Amino acid sequence: MANPPPIQPKRRGLVVSIGLNAVLVVLVCGLALYAFMLNVDLGDVKRHLSKEVETRQQTERYLIEARNQLTENKREIEQLKAQLAYKETDYQQAVAAAAKPALPVVVGFRSSMLGKGLVGVIENTSDRFLSVMLVVRNPALSTSRRFTLEMEPKSSTDFGHLEGWQFAPGDELALFNDEFAALRLTVP
Repeated sequence: MANPPPIQPKRRGLVVSIGLNAVLVVLVCGLALYAFMLNVDLGDVKRHLSKEVETRQQTERYLIEARNQLTENKREIEQLKAQLAYKETDYQQAVAAAAKPALPVVVGFRSSMLGKGLVGVIENTSDRFLSVMLVVRNPALSTSRRFTLEMEPKSSTDFGHLEGWQFAPGDELALFNDEFAALRLTVP
């Protein structure tokens, strides 16, 4: 009967081995379940982050569009302010000009005898001496000049290339005197 006691430790080792294997299987299954749950949670977090990134990109696009529209509106407001200021000065000049009598000057044009171009014939129709500022501008070439004319009563003055400006059709001409309204015209 001495043989049976050595069999029990083998059985006990087998039971312990089966128990340990069962515990290991449960641990592996638990770890696999935990890894699966972590993977599911990770997928949820990725989807949530992608939605946040998309929302942020849409918000940034909206902000960029809003900034561009604001800049465009500011530019338009500045243009309108400039136009309004220009119209106000035009109105003020028109009111001031309406308060002053017309400049007693008649302007005509003839062909130049010595050169090419036109000569302006400026006639003082009043009975008084006039000092007139002549401003001429060529809009095609974007050039302009100012001249001072001293005009005797009831006299005319020729003004052309010899005096400093060769008139051409389309040139703009303005005559100014402090006591009279400005005279503006375009060379025909």
